[in-house]
Amino acid sequence: MSTGALPDASQVQIQVDEAHRRCRGVRDGEVSSVYPALAVAEPDRFGVCVVATSGATHVAGDADVAFPVMSVAKPFVFALVCDALGAQGVRRRLGVNATGLPFNSVAAVERAGGPTNPMVNPGAIAAVSLAPGDDADGRWRFLADGLSRFAGRPLELDVEVLDSALATNHRNHAIARLLESFGALGSDPAEATEVYTRACSLSVTARDLAVMGATLADGGVNPVTGEQVVDRETCRHTLAVMATAGMYETSGDWLFDVGMPAKSGIGGGIVTVAPGKGALGTYSPRLDPAGNSVRGQLVAALLARSLGLDLFSSDPAPGERPRRTGPE
Repeated sequence: MSTGALPDASQVQIQVDEAHRRCRGVRDGEVSSVYPALAVAEPDRFGVCVVATSGATHVAGDADVAFPVMSVAKPFVFALVCDALGAQGVRRRLGVNATGLPFNSVAAVERAGGPTNPMVNPGAIAAVSLAPGDDADGRWRFLADGLSRFAGRPLELDVEVLDSALATNHRNHAIARLLESFGALGSDPAEATEVYTRACSLSVTARDLAVMGATLADGGVNPVTGEQVVDRETCRHTLAVMATAGMYETSGDWLFDVGMPAKSGIGGGIVTVAPGKGALGTYSPRLDPAGNSVRGQLVAALLARSLGLDLFSSDPAPGERPRRTGPE
């Protein structure tokens, strides 16, 4: 059920191991070729990590193999900007509704007259442009420091991925220029795109994603360091936008099957958050057509049931109740 705490630690590890075992033979999906540096990822890497709000950690497989965070950075970038600038102002600037369109859709921007949700590229680029700082370096320092505090350790740039993305991210540049035409950016469009690309090129592990997600699950307190990274209301707003668009145009299917806020990235990572309990971080670079890790989705669906994480799951309350026999 969605209330309460995670099961006993030994039972959590058993379920994590079992989910990994059941999904490791899946070969569906393709490694992303959006950026050349992503296309060389080892397709059969597969890591799973669950971190409880207590800090208890459970891993299976390649949980400590590094990969580029890509769009999984988006909820944490949003949380940092929301925490710094205030929820309602950020909501007006970025939007909170899903588009039902691909994550890099230009049509969505034109239809809305600006960004629609910080979990898709236009909203995320706009969020980066609003980050505190006098210039690109200042905004980058703010975001890099904040993302590292979410992870509980200093995160480093994957320079090869960054160079590859900067050389080929023409669509994101076009999105940023379109956003500027609607007055939706807080900085120069080329600068915003560069800083956004840096954030997406940070190197993380499945363990990092689980710690970052567990920070959102525990009202902004990192379960490893004990630091209050953002406030509890910011966490609530972040989880809300993750639920609406964190899995892009398949977010409705995800909620139907898994029932938790989540965010995926074309690097192969997914972070899934169970508020009050903890989070799941997965890494497997084989993606479905929407850009979501195939194995990551399967593991999340399994653990949502076996660990009682699904927010929409409930059992009848115990005790005697009047039995309805028909209309009165």
